Amino acid sequence: MKTVSVADFKEQCLELLDKLDDQPVVITKDGKPVARVIPYGHEPTEWQLAVLNGSLRDKVKIKGDIYSVGVQWDAES
Repeated sequence: MKTVSVADFKEQCLELLDKLDDQPVVITKDGKPVARVIPYGHEPTEWQLAVLNGSLRDKVKIKGDIYSVGVQWDAES
């Protein structure tokens, strides 16, 4: 994910839009994200929004198997 300051975005706006690919461009002001430019038709999921906004940074720790619910069950019964 590309990050640019507001000043750089102002100078390079057309170039950034021409080079916009599947990854969004995050625009920062005083080092904090204030806006995100994404390609048309590539709406981010809720999880991607949380990651992009950094709201989960230093708050999520993965412990154990994240793909298992820890319960055995039989789908045929």
